[in-house]
Amino acid sequence: MALAIGDTLPDGKLTLADGTPLSLRERLRRPLVVYFYPKADTTGCTREAQDFSALADDFEQSGADVFAISRDTPAKLARFAEKHGLTVTLASDGDGSVCEAFGVWGEKQMYGRTYMGIERATFLFDANGRLIREWRKVKVAGHAADVLSAVQS
Repeated sequence: MALAIGDTLPDGKLTLADGTPLSLRERLRRPLVVYFYPKADTTGCTREAQDFSALADDFEQSGADVFAISRDTPAKLARFAEKHGLTVTLASDGDGSVCEAFGVWGEKQMYGRTYMGIERATFLFDANGRLIREWRKVKVAGHAADVLSAVQS
């Protein structure tokens, strides 16, 4: 089931790249950007993580936290961050429960093949945990800047 504007931030168990457990609701203290990406160290996902990392200081100055979520293992996320010098916070949704709660896990198609995977999507929550903006079927080019602009407005 997909989220709708005004819905409350779903919660679930995530694990940071360093193995630390994470609850999004426990980390909510100011606006929160949550973006989902299909797979670490692939071309589009790397570019998106680099773009968000390049704007990390701007998100910080605008008063927003950013979390990037995939189903990759924490060890793979740590290698991904180190290899590409990423500063965005990467989190693993190992059991897929957070992806399900956000409505981003579903059927995808590529090269005529159908499979289950994560839809590239981004969500912006206010400091009270209410969804105020969402981006579905994200195209990577310019996306991080668009999200930053929404945070700043």
